[in-house]
Amino acid sequence: MSRTLQREGIWNTVISYGGILVGYVNTILLFPNILDESQVGLTRLLLSISVMYAQFSALGFGNMSVRYFPYFRDKVNRHNGFLFLLLAVPLLGFILSTAIFLLFKPAVVEYYIENSPLIIDYFYYLIPLALFTLLFNMLTAYLRSLYKTIVSSFVQDFLLRILTTILISIYALDVMDFQTFVLLYIAVNSAGALALVVYLLWLKQLFLRPSLAVLRVIPIREVFYYGFFTFLGNVSTTIITTVDQVMISSYSLAANGIYTTAFFMTSAILVPGKSILKIAYPQVAEFWKDRDMGGMKKLYQNVTMINLIVGLLLFIGIWANIDNLYDFMPESYRSGKYVVLFLAMARLVDLATSLNGAILGTSDKYKWDLGFNVVLAGLTVWTNWYFIPRYGIEGAAFASMLSLVTMNLARLFFVQAVFKIQPFTWHALGIIAIAGAALGASYLLPYMGNVYLDMLVRSLVLTAVYALLALNLNIYPEMNAWLRKVIYGVTGWRL
Repeated sequence: MSRTLQREGIWNTVISYGGILVGYVNTILLFPNILDESQVGLTRLLLSISVMYAQFSALGFGNMSVRYFPYFRDKVNRHNGFLFLLLAVPLLGFILSTAIFLLFKPAVVEYYIENSPLIIDYFYYLIPLALFTLLFNMLTAYLRSLYKTIVSSFVQDFLLRILTTILISIYALDVMDFQTFVLLYIAVNSAGALALVVYLLWLKQLFLRPSLAVLRVIPIREVFYYGFFTFLGNVSTTIITTVDQVMISSYSLAANGIYTTAFFMTSAILVPGKSILKIAYPQVAEFWKDRDMGGMKKLYQNVTMINLIVGLLLFIGIWANIDNLYDFMPESYRSGKYVVLFLAMARLVDLATSLNGAILGTSDKYKWDLGFNVVLAGLTVWTNWYFIPRYGIEGAAFASMLSLVTMNLARLFFVQAVFKIQPFTWHALGIIAIAGAALGASYLLPYMGNVYLDMLVRSLVLTAVYALLALNLNIYPEMNAWLRKVIYGVTGWRL
Protein backbone atom coordinates (compact mmCIF):
# COMPACT_ATOMS: atom_id res chain seq x y z
CA MET A 1 0.00 0.00 0.00
CA SER A 2 1.47 3.40 -0.99
CA ARG A 3 2.51 6.02 1.55
CA THR A 4 -0.17 8.34 0.19
CA LEU A 5 -2.87 5.73 0.82
CA GLN A 6 -1.53 5.00 4.30
CA ARG A 7 -1.27 8.66 5.31
CA GLU A 8 -4.64 9.70 3.89
CA GLY A 9 -6.30 6.53 5.18
CA ILE A 10 -4.96 7.01 8.72
CA TRP A 11 -6.00 10.67 8.87
CA ASN A 12 -9.43 9.92 7.41
CA THR A 13 -9.89 7.12 9.94
CA VAL A 14 -8.86 9.34 12.89
CA ILE A 15 -11.22 12.09 11.75
CA SER A 16 -14.04 9.66 11.10
CA TYR A 17 -13.76 8.04 14.52
CA GLY A 18 -13.70 11.45 16.17
CA GLY A 19 -16.88 12.17 14.24
CA ILE A 20 -18.37 8.83 15.27
CA LEU A 21 -17.82 9.71 18.94
CA VAL A 22 -19.60 13.02 18.42
CA GLY A 23 -22.28 11.24 16.40
CA TYR A 24 -22.86 8.75 19.21
CA VAL A 25 -23.33 11.62 21.65
CA ASN A 26 -25.88 13.16 19.28
CA THR A 27 -27.66 9.93 18.35
CA ILE A 28 -27.68 8.09 21.68
CA LEU A 29 -27.63 10.83 24.33
CA LEU A 30 -29.07 14.01 22.83
CA PHE A 31 -31.59 13.41 20.04
CA PRO A 32 -33.58 10.57 21.72
CA ASN A 33 -33.75 12.44 25.04
CA ILE A 34 -34.53 15.93 23.66
CA LEU A 35 -36.78 15.19 20.66
CA ASP A 36 -39.64 12.71 20.51
CA GLU A 37 -39.38 9.66 18.23
CA SER A 38 -41.35 11.29 15.40
CA GLN A 39 -39.15 14.37 15.40
CA VAL A 40 -36.02 12.20 15.35
CA GLY A 41 -37.51 10.23 12.46
CA LEU A 42 -38.22 13.45 10.56
CA THR A 43 -34.64 14.74 10.82
CA ARG A 44 -33.28 11.41 9.59
CA LEU A 45 -35.80 11.19 6.74
CA LEU A 46 -34.96 14.69 5.50
CA LEU A 47 -31.29 13.72 5.17
CA SER A 48 -32.10 10.39 3.49
CA ILE A 49 -34.40 11.94 0.89
CA SER A 50 -31.89 14.71 0.19
CA VAL A 51 -29.21 12.06 -0.52
CA MET A 52 -31.54 10.31 -2.98
CA TYR A 53 -32.52 13.66 -4.54
CA ALA A 54 -28.84 14.60 -4.97
CA GLN A 55 -27.96 11.24 -6.55
CA PHE A 56 -30.72 11.64 -9.13
CA SER A 57 -29.44 15.14 -9.88
CA ALA A 58 -25.76 14.15 -10.21
CA LEU A 59 -26.39 12.08 -13.35
CA GLY A 60 -23.45 9.82 -12.49
CA PHE A 61 -20.85 12.58 -12.63
CA GLY A 62 -19.36 11.86 -9.21
CA ASN A 63 -17.98 8.53 -10.43
CA MET A 64 -17.07 10.10 -13.76
CA SER A 65 -14.68 12.41 -11.91
CA VAL A 66 -12.69 9.51 -10.47
CA ARG A 67 -12.53 7.61 -13.75
CA TYR A 68 -11.63 10.45 -16.14
CA PHE A 69 -9.84 13.09 -14.10
CA PRO A 70 -6.40 11.43 -14.57
CA TYR A 71 -6.71 12.32 -18.27
CA PHE A 72 -7.65 15.95 -17.57
CA ARG A 73 -5.16 16.59 -14.76
CA ASP A 74 -3.12 19.68 -15.67
CA LYS A 75 -3.07 22.45 -13.09
CA VAL A 76 -1.28 24.88 -15.41
CA ASN A 77 -4.21 24.63 -17.84
CA ARG A 78 -6.83 24.64 -15.02
CA HIS A 79 -7.43 20.91 -15.53
CA ASN A 80 -8.81 21.70 -18.99
CA GLY A 81 -12.14 22.99 -17.66
CA PHE A 82 -12.95 19.73 -15.85
CA LEU A 83 -14.52 21.27 -12.72
CA PHE A 84 -16.93 23.38 -14.75
CA LEU A 85 -18.17 20.25 -16.53
CA LEU A 86 -18.34 18.37 -13.21
CA LEU A 87 -20.64 21.00 -11.71
CA ALA A 88 -22.60 22.25 -14.72
CA VAL A 89 -24.17 18.93 -15.75
CA PRO A 90 -25.32 17.98 -12.21
CA LEU A 91 -26.81 21.46 -11.72
CA LEU A 92 -28.84 20.96 -14.87
CA GLY A 93 -29.82 17.58 -13.45
CA PHE A 94 -30.88 19.30 -10.23
CA ILE A 95 -33.21 21.64 -12.14
CA LEU A 96 -34.81 18.66 -13.86
CA SER A 97 -35.06 16.68 -10.60
CA THR A 98 -36.65 19.64 -8.83
CA ALA A 99 -39.29 19.95 -11.55
CA ILE A 100 -40.11 16.24 -11.11
CA PHE A 101 -40.04 16.61 -7.31
CA LEU A 102 -42.62 19.41 -7.43
CA LEU A 103 -44.75 17.61 -10.02
CA PHE A 104 -45.05 14.56 -7.76
CA LYS A 105 -45.84 16.47 -4.58
CA PRO A 106 -49.48 15.26 -4.55
CA ALA A 107 -48.30 11.63 -4.64
CA VAL A 108 -45.86 12.28 -1.78
CA VAL A 109 -48.59 13.95 0.27
CA GLU A 110 -50.92 11.00 -0.29
CA TYR A 111 -48.16 8.53 0.69
CA TYR A 112 -47.37 10.18 4.02
CA ILE A 113 -50.45 12.15 5.04
CA GLU A 114 -52.20 9.40 7.02
CA ASN A 115 -49.41 8.14 9.29
CA SER A 116 -46.61 10.73 8.98
CA PRO A 117 -48.12 14.15 8.21
CA LEU A 118 -45.15 15.95 9.80
CA ILE A 119 -42.98 15.39 6.73
CA ILE A 120 -45.49 17.29 4.56
CA ASP A 121 -44.90 20.46 6.62
CA TYR A 122 -41.23 20.39 5.63
CA PHE A 123 -41.59 19.31 2.01
CA TYR A 124 -40.01 22.43 0.49
CA TYR A 125 -37.09 22.35 2.94
CA LEU A 126 -35.77 19.41 0.95
CA ILE A 127 -34.94 21.52 -2.12
CA PRO A 128 -32.10 23.64 -0.64
CA LEU A 129 -30.85 20.69 1.42
CA ALA A 130 -30.61 18.52 -1.71
CA LEU A 131 -28.86 21.30 -3.66
CA PHE A 132 -26.11 21.71 -1.08
CA THR A 133 -25.83 17.93 -0.68
CA LEU A 134 -25.28 17.70 -4.45
CA LEU A 135 -22.61 20.42 -4.41
CA PHE A 136 -20.84 18.78 -1.47
CA ASN A 137 -20.82 15.41 -3.25
CA MET A 138 -19.41 16.87 -6.48
CA LEU A 139 -16.70 18.88 -4.72
CA THR A 140 -15.79 15.85 -2.61
CA ALA A 141 -15.42 13.76 -5.79
CA TYR A 142 -13.19 16.47 -7.27
CA LEU A 143 -11.02 16.63 -4.14
CA ARG A 144 -10.81 12.84 -4.06
CA SER A 145 -9.45 12.92 -7.62
CA LEU A 146 -6.85 15.43 -6.41
CA TYR A 147 -5.92 13.03 -3.55
CA LYS A 148 -7.15 15.68 -1.10
CA THR A 149 -9.62 13.83 1.10
CA ILE A 150 -8.79 14.88 4.66
CA VAL A 151 -10.64 18.20 4.74
CA SER A 152 -13.81 16.83 3.15
CA SER A 153 -13.75 14.00 5.72
CA PHE A 154 -13.26 16.51 8.52
CA VAL A 155 -16.18 18.62 7.32
CA GLN A 156 -18.59 15.75 6.74
CA ASP A 157 -17.67 13.42 9.60
CA PHE A 158 -16.68 15.86 12.33
CA LEU A 159 -17.49 19.55 11.77
CA LEU A 160 -21.13 19.09 10.77
CA ARG A 161 -21.70 16.78 13.74
CA ILE A 162 -20.17 19.25 16.17
CA LEU A 163 -22.42 21.97 14.76
CA THR A 164 -25.38 19.61 15.18
CA THR A 165 -24.38 19.01 18.81
CA ILE A 166 -24.36 22.76 19.43
CA LEU A 167 -27.72 23.19 17.69
CA ILE A 168 -29.55 20.40 19.55
CA SER A 169 -28.06 21.62 22.85
CA ILE A 170 -29.39 25.12 22.21
CA TYR A 171 -32.80 23.68 21.29
CA ALA A 172 -32.82 21.82 24.62
CA LEU A 173 -32.73 25.23 26.35
CA ASP A 174 -36.19 25.88 24.87
CA VAL A 175 -35.14 29.10 23.11
CA MET A 176 -36.61 28.13 19.71
CA ASP A 177 -39.55 26.16 18.33
CA PHE A 178 -39.15 22.91 16.40
CA GLN A 179 -39.69 24.53 13.00
CA THR A 180 -36.80 26.93 13.63
CA PHE A 181 -34.68 23.99 14.77
CA VAL A 182 -35.36 22.11 11.52
CA LEU A 183 -34.51 25.20 9.45
CA LEU A 184 -31.19 25.60 11.29
CA TYR A 185 -30.59 21.85 11.09
CA ILE A 186 -30.82 22.08 7.31
CA ALA A 187 -28.52 25.13 7.32
CA VAL A 188 -25.94 23.19 9.34
CA ASN A 189 -26.07 20.25 6.94
CA SER A 190 -25.75 22.61 3.97
CA ALA A 191 -22.66 24.36 5.32
CA GLY A 192 -20.30 21.59 4.20
CA ALA A 193 -20.44 22.62 0.55
CA LEU A 194 -19.47 26.19 1.42
CA ALA A 195 -16.56 24.92 3.51
CA LEU A 196 -15.22 22.92 0.54
CA VAL A 197 -15.48 25.98 -1.72
CA VAL A 198 -13.31 27.91 0.73
CA TYR A 199 -10.82 25.01 0.87
CA LEU A 200 -10.57 24.81 -2.91
CA LEU A 201 -9.94 28.56 -3.04
CA TRP A 202 -7.14 28.07 -0.51
CA LEU A 203 -5.70 25.23 -2.64
CA LYS A 204 -6.03 27.45 -5.73
CA GLN A 205 -7.89 24.60 -7.44
CA LEU A 206 -11.33 26.22 -7.87
CA PHE A 207 -11.22 26.42 -11.67
CA LEU A 208 -14.79 27.31 -12.63
CA ARG A 209 -14.07 28.90 -15.98
CA PRO A 210 -15.35 26.77 -18.90
CA SER A 211 -12.86 25.64 -21.51
CA LEU A 212 -13.22 24.09 -24.94
CA ALA A 213 -10.23 21.91 -24.03
CA VAL A 214 -12.62 19.71 -22.06
CA LEU A 215 -14.00 18.52 -25.41
CA ARG A 216 -10.61 17.44 -26.72
CA VAL A 217 -9.05 15.43 -23.89
CA ILE A 218 -11.62 12.61 -23.92
CA PRO A 219 -14.52 12.36 -26.39
CA ILE A 220 -17.35 14.09 -24.55
CA ARG A 221 -19.76 11.46 -25.83
CA GLU A 222 -17.77 8.79 -23.98
CA VAL A 223 -17.89 10.84 -20.76
CA PHE A 224 -21.66 11.26 -20.95
CA TYR A 225 -22.12 7.62 -21.92
CA TYR A 226 -20.18 6.51 -18.86
CA GLY A 227 -22.01 9.07 -16.71
CA PHE A 228 -25.38 7.72 -17.85
CA PHE A 229 -24.58 4.16 -16.83
CA THR A 230 -23.02 5.15 -13.52
CA PHE A 231 -26.05 7.39 -12.90
CA LEU A 232 -28.33 4.37 -13.14
CA GLY A 233 -25.98 2.43 -10.89
CA ASN A 234 -25.77 5.20 -8.29
CA VAL A 235 -29.52 5.66 -8.24
CA SER A 236 -29.94 1.92 -7.74
CA THR A 237 -27.41 1.95 -4.89
CA THR A 238 -29.16 4.92 -3.28
CA ILE A 239 -32.48 3.10 -3.47
CA ILE A 240 -30.87 0.08 -1.83
CA THR A 241 -29.54 2.16 1.08
CA THR A 242 -32.45 4.58 1.66
CA VAL A 243 -35.70 2.96 0.57
CA ASP A 244 -36.09 1.25 3.95
CA GLN A 245 -36.30 4.61 5.73
CA VAL A 246 -38.66 6.05 3.13
CA MET A 247 -41.00 3.06 3.45
CA ILE A 248 -40.84 2.79 7.25
CA SER A 249 -41.73 6.48 7.53
CA SER A 250 -44.95 5.92 5.59
CA TYR A 251 -46.04 3.69 8.47
CA SER A 252 -44.61 5.80 11.30
CA LEU A 253 -42.02 8.56 11.66
CA ALA A 254 -41.53 7.36 15.23
CA ALA A 255 -40.56 3.90 13.95
CA ASN A 256 -38.11 5.58 11.55
CA GLY A 257 -36.59 7.45 14.49
CA ILE A 258 -35.96 4.15 16.30
CA TYR A 259 -34.75 2.41 13.13
CA THR A 260 -32.32 5.14 12.09
CA THR A 261 -30.92 5.37 15.61
CA ALA A 262 -30.08 1.65 15.40
CA PHE A 263 -28.80 2.26 11.86
CA PHE A 264 -26.36 4.89 13.09
CA MET A 265 -25.13 2.66 15.92
CA THR A 266 -23.72 0.32 13.26
CA SER A 267 -22.24 3.11 11.13
CA ALA A 268 -18.94 3.02 13.05
CA ILE A 269 -18.29 -0.37 11.44
CA LEU A 270 -18.06 1.22 8.00
CA VAL A 271 -15.62 3.95 8.99
CA PRO A 272 -12.39 2.12 8.03
CA GLY A 273 -13.84 1.15 4.67
CA LYS A 274 -15.10 4.65 3.85
CA SER A 275 -11.88 6.29 4.97
CA ILE A 276 -9.64 4.05 2.88
CA LEU A 277 -12.00 3.94 -0.11
CA LYS A 278 -11.83 7.72 -0.52
CA ILE A 279 -8.18 7.47 -1.52
CA ALA A 280 -8.16 3.88 -2.84
CA TYR A 281 -10.86 4.61 -5.44
CA PRO A 282 -8.69 6.96 -7.55
CA GLN A 283 -5.74 4.57 -7.12
CA VAL A 284 -7.88 1.81 -8.63
CA ALA A 285 -8.54 4.12 -11.59
CA GLU A 286 -4.78 4.66 -11.95
CA PHE A 287 -4.19 0.88 -11.87
CA TRP A 288 -6.66 0.43 -14.70
CA LYS A 289 -4.97 3.20 -16.66
CA ASP A 290 -1.59 1.46 -16.22
CA ARG A 291 -3.05 -2.08 -16.55
CA ASP A 292 -1.35 -3.02 -13.28
CA MET A 293 -3.35 -6.05 -12.11
CA GLY A 294 -0.64 -7.11 -9.65
CA GLY A 295 -0.93 -3.80 -7.85
CA MET A 296 -4.73 -4.05 -8.00
CA LYS A 297 -4.74 -7.49 -6.37
CA LYS A 298 -2.39 -6.42 -3.59
CA LEU A 299 -4.45 -3.31 -2.86
CA TYR A 300 -7.68 -5.37 -2.90
CA GLN A 301 -6.36 -7.84 -0.31
CA ASN A 302 -4.69 -5.23 1.90
CA VAL A 303 -7.82 -3.08 2.06
CA THR A 304 -9.96 -6.12 2.89
CA MET A 305 -7.70 -7.24 5.75
CA ILE A 306 -7.53 -3.77 7.30
CA ASN A 307 -11.30 -3.40 6.99
CA LEU A 308 -11.95 -6.79 8.56
CA ILE A 309 -9.55 -6.28 11.46
CA VAL A 310 -11.04 -2.94 12.45
CA GLY A 311 -14.63 -3.70 11.43
CA LEU A 312 -14.84 -6.97 13.38
CA LEU A 313 -13.50 -5.30 16.51
CA LEU A 314 -16.16 -2.62 16.21
CA PHE A 315 -18.90 -5.17 15.55
CA ILE A 316 -18.14 -7.29 18.60
CA GLY A 317 -17.64 -4.15 20.69
CA ILE A 318 -21.08 -2.83 19.76
CA TRP A 319 -22.85 -6.15 20.22
CA ALA A 320 -21.17 -6.93 23.55
CA ASN A 321 -22.40 -3.53 24.84
CA ILE A 322 -25.75 -3.36 23.07
CA ASP A 323 -27.86 -3.43 26.23
CA ASN A 324 -25.64 -0.83 27.86
CA LEU A 325 -26.04 1.48 24.87
CA TYR A 326 -29.83 1.26 25.04
CA ASP A 327 -29.74 2.13 28.75
CA PHE A 328 -28.90 5.70 27.69
CA MET A 329 -32.10 6.04 25.63
CA PRO A 330 -35.83 5.95 26.34
CA GLU A 331 -37.14 2.39 26.65
CA SER A 332 -39.02 2.56 23.33
CA TYR A 333 -35.71 2.59 21.44
CA ARG A 334 -34.77 -0.88 22.74
CA SER A 335 -37.03 -2.40 20.08
CA GLY A 336 -34.20 -1.63 17.62
CA LYS A 337 -31.79 -4.14 19.21
CA TYR A 338 -32.00 -6.77 16.47
CA VAL A 339 -32.04 -4.06 13.82
CA VAL A 340 -28.49 -3.40 15.02
CA LEU A 341 -27.56 -7.08 14.63
CA PHE A 342 -28.92 -7.45 11.08
CA LEU A 343 -27.44 -4.18 9.86
CA ALA A 344 -24.08 -4.82 11.53
CA MET A 345 -23.78 -8.17 9.77
CA ALA A 346 -24.58 -6.48 6.46
CA ARG A 347 -21.93 -3.85 7.14
CA LEU A 348 -19.28 -6.52 7.78
CA VAL A 349 -19.91 -8.12 4.40
CA ASP A 350 -19.84 -4.65 2.84
CA LEU A 351 -16.44 -4.01 4.47
CA ALA A 352 -14.95 -7.34 3.47
CA THR A 353 -15.79 -6.76 -0.20
CA SER A 354 -15.68 -2.97 -0.24
CA LEU A 355 -13.21 -2.49 -3.09
CA ASN A 356 -15.06 -4.70 -5.57
CA GLY A 357 -17.45 -1.88 -6.43
CA ALA A 358 -14.57 0.47 -7.18
CA ILE A 359 -12.76 -2.16 -9.27
CA LEU A 360 -15.84 -2.98 -11.31
CA GLY A 361 -17.13 0.59 -11.54
CA THR A 362 -13.89 1.97 -12.98
CA SER A 363 -13.27 -0.94 -15.37
CA ASP A 364 -14.53 -1.47 -18.90
CA LYS A 365 -17.11 -3.85 -17.38
CA TYR A 366 -18.91 -1.08 -15.51
CA LYS A 367 -22.17 -1.89 -17.30
CA TRP A 368 -22.30 -5.18 -15.40
CA ASP A 369 -22.18 -3.25 -12.16
CA LEU A 370 -25.24 -1.39 -13.34
CA GLY A 371 -27.01 -4.67 -14.00
CA PHE A 372 -26.26 -5.92 -10.48
CA ASN A 373 -27.46 -2.68 -8.93
CA VAL A 374 -30.69 -2.44 -10.91
CA VAL A 375 -31.68 -6.02 -10.09
CA LEU A 376 -30.80 -5.57 -6.45
CA ALA A 377 -32.62 -2.24 -6.20
CA GLY A 378 -35.72 -4.09 -7.33
CA LEU A 379 -34.98 -6.83 -4.78
CA THR A 380 -34.59 -4.23 -2.03
CA VAL A 381 -37.90 -2.57 -2.80
CA TRP A 382 -39.67 -5.93 -2.93
CA THR A 383 -38.14 -7.31 0.28
CA ASN A 384 -38.93 -4.10 2.19
CA TRP A 385 -42.47 -4.12 0.78
CA TYR A 386 -42.83 -7.73 1.95
CA PHE A 387 -41.08 -7.66 5.35
CA ILE A 388 -41.94 -4.20 6.77
CA PRO A 389 -45.74 -4.77 7.07
CA ARG A 390 -45.11 -8.17 8.65
CA TYR A 391 -42.12 -7.55 10.93
CA GLY A 392 -41.78 -3.78 11.20
CA ILE A 393 -38.32 -2.30 11.62
CA GLU A 394 -36.71 -5.72 12.13
CA GLY A 395 -38.16 -6.76 8.78
CA ALA A 396 -36.66 -3.65 7.16
CA ALA A 397 -33.25 -4.44 8.66
CA PHE A 398 -33.41 -8.04 7.45
CA ALA A 399 -34.42 -6.86 3.97
CA SER A 400 -31.49 -4.43 3.88
CA MET A 401 -29.08 -7.15 5.04
CA LEU A 402 -30.35 -9.54 2.38
CA SER A 403 -29.96 -6.94 -0.37
CA LEU A 404 -26.50 -5.70 0.65
CA VAL A 405 -25.09 -9.19 1.13
CA THR A 406 -26.50 -10.32 -2.23
CA MET A 407 -25.12 -7.25 -4.03
CA ASN A 408 -21.64 -7.61 -2.60
CA LEU A 409 -21.37 -11.36 -3.15
CA ALA A 410 -22.54 -10.95 -6.76
CA ARG A 411 -19.84 -8.35 -7.38
CA LEU A 412 -17.24 -10.44 -5.58
CA PHE A 413 -17.81 -13.54 -7.72
CA PHE A 414 -17.99 -11.50 -10.91
CA VAL A 415 -14.70 -9.70 -10.24
CA GLN A 416 -13.07 -13.04 -9.42
CA ALA A 417 -14.41 -14.71 -12.56
CA VAL A 418 -13.55 -11.87 -14.97
CA PHE A 419 -10.41 -10.27 -13.53
CA LYS A 420 -9.01 -13.31 -11.65
CA ILE A 421 -8.53 -11.43 -8.39
CA GLN A 422 -10.27 -11.86 -5.05
CA PRO A 423 -9.72 -10.16 -1.68
CA PHE A 424 -9.49 -13.04 0.80
CA THR A 425 -6.56 -14.94 2.27
CA TRP A 426 -6.57 -17.58 5.01
CA HIS A 427 -5.79 -14.79 7.46
CA ALA A 428 -9.33 -13.47 6.91
CA LEU A 429 -10.77 -16.67 8.42
CA GLY A 430 -8.28 -16.34 11.26
CA ILE A 431 -9.42 -12.85 12.25
CA ILE A 432 -13.07 -13.97 12.16
CA ALA A 433 -12.24 -16.82 14.59
CA ILE A 434 -10.36 -14.39 16.84
CA ALA A 435 -13.36 -12.04 16.88
CA GLY A 436 -15.59 -14.93 17.93
CA ALA A 437 -13.22 -15.85 20.77
CA ALA A 438 -13.04 -12.25 22.00
CA LEU A 439 -16.84 -11.88 21.96
CA GLY A 440 -17.17 -15.17 23.84
CA ALA A 441 -14.72 -13.92 26.47
CA SER A 442 -16.85 -10.79 27.01
CA TYR A 443 -19.94 -12.96 27.62
CA LEU A 444 -18.15 -14.70 30.50
CA LEU A 445 -18.07 -11.44 32.43
CA PRO A 446 -20.92 -10.78 34.88
CA TYR A 447 -22.71 -7.43 34.85
CA MET A 448 -20.65 -4.94 36.85
CA GLY A 449 -23.63 -3.19 38.44
CA ASN A 450 -22.99 0.15 36.73
CA VAL A 451 -23.47 0.84 33.02
CA TYR A 452 -20.33 2.99 32.69
CA LEU A 453 -18.12 0.52 34.57
CA ASP A 454 -19.60 -2.43 32.69
CA MET A 455 -18.94 -0.82 29.29
CA LEU A 456 -15.39 0.04 30.27
CA VAL A 457 -14.44 -3.37 31.68
CA ARG A 458 -16.24 -5.37 28.98
CA SER A 459 -14.67 -3.30 26.19
CA LEU A 460 -11.17 -3.51 27.67
CA VAL A 461 -11.35 -7.29 28.11
CA LEU A 462 -12.74 -7.78 24.62
CA THR A 463 -10.13 -5.51 23.04
CA ALA A 464 -7.26 -7.09 24.97
CA VAL A 465 -8.21 -10.63 23.94
CA TYR A 466 -8.71 -9.56 20.33
CA ALA A 467 -5.47 -7.59 20.06
CA LEU A 468 -3.27 -10.15 21.82
CA LEU A 469 -4.54 -13.03 19.69
CA ALA A 470 -4.21 -11.01 16.47
CA LEU A 471 -0.69 -9.88 17.33
CA ASN A 472 0.63 -13.21 18.51
CA LEU A 473 -0.91 -15.18 15.63
CA ASN A 474 0.54 -12.58 13.21
CA ILE A 475 -2.75 -12.23 11.35
CA TYR A 476 -1.66 -9.17 9.35
CA PRO A 477 2.14 -8.71 9.51
CA GLU A 478 2.22 -5.10 8.22
CA MET A 479 -0.32 -3.88 10.78
CA ASN A 480 1.25 -5.99 13.53
CA ALA A 481 4.64 -4.35 12.99
CA TRP A 482 3.06 -0.90 13.18
CA LEU A 483 1.05 -1.75 16.32
CA ARG A 484 4.06 -3.25 18.09
CA LYS A 485 6.01 -0.08 17.37
CA VAL A 486 3.19 2.11 18.72
CA ILE A 487 2.70 -0.02 21.87
CA TYR A 488 6.44 -0.03 22.58
CA GLY A 489 6.63 3.74 22.10
CA VAL A 490 3.70 4.38 24.49
CA THR A 491 4.27 1.71 27.16
CA GLY A 492 7.79 0.39 26.69
CA TRP A 493 6.37 -3.13 26.39
CA ARG A 494 7.60 -5.47 23.68
CA LEU A 495 4.87 -7.82 22.44
